[in-house]
Amino acid sequence: MSEPVMLTIAGSDPSGGAGVQADLKTATALGVYGASVLTALTAQNTTGVRGIHPVPARFVGEQLDAVLEDLDVRAVKIGMLGDADVIEAIASRLRERPEIPLVLDPVMVATSGDRLIPETAVAGIVESLLPITDLATPNLPETAVLAGLDVRSPDDFEAAGRAVLARGARNVLVKGGHLDGDEVIDVLVSADGAGRLINARIETPNTHGTGCTLSAAVAARLALGDLMADAVVTARAYLQRALIASVDRRIGAGHGPVDHLVDLRGEG
Repeated sequence: MSEPVMLTIAGSDPSGGAGVQADLKTATALGVYGASVLTALTAQNTTGVRGIHPVPARFVGEQLDAVLEDLDVRAVKIGMLGDADVIEAIASRLRERPEIPLVLDPVMVATSGDRLIPETAVAGIVESLLPITDLATPNLPETAVLAGLDVRSPDDFEAAGRAVLARGARNVLVKGGHLDGDEVIDVLVSADGAGRLINARIETPNTHGTGCTLSAAVAARLALGDLMADAVVTARAYLQRALIASVDRRIGAGHGPVDHLVDLRGEG
């Protein structure tokens, strides 16, 4: 059998903590081959985003064609996107490959608060990508946008997740990391029901790229053949280990990265 491939379709983070760079580190850490399609170049570091240079839709499509024609892609993760043309270039190709699980991290806002996509791209995500998505992993601001509902507490998560399901996604992981408290509560919602996933909150400034890392970890586990619920649980546990290992690290002056290679260092 050929080596399983996890493909990330996302933007580049030159500081290495988020985007394609985080996704490829995650794939390596979890034992799958990582491939990538770049949707944008960014000028950013741990303190914020300074600029974004989108990749033209035609070239995004050419990258995607090249990978899908050659590699044994067994799961796809989508992160930062550009305009509606880029979204349609991706969706039109992935519609033809329904056997490949798709994890959508609808990146709209960076940890620093910077807006990462234009308003016009939101409609493209809803209309073109959600209907082919096996798992969406929005944070609370993104969930509110996709669901069209206020999301203020874990009691709101299931209803918001079901609103996103109604727009086509097969599963939704509503992430509660933006809320205060000693615990981080996520809710996995599917047609079969909803379940809370709870971890202790790790006190660390190193939270840059956590959403990228989690969604990439789920895709990596799906590439290895996990069922969806198992992939989510395993991915969350990996992110928890990476956060714990980051507590004493100091990379950059702002929100540093998690320790993606914690398991390879034998520190988990």
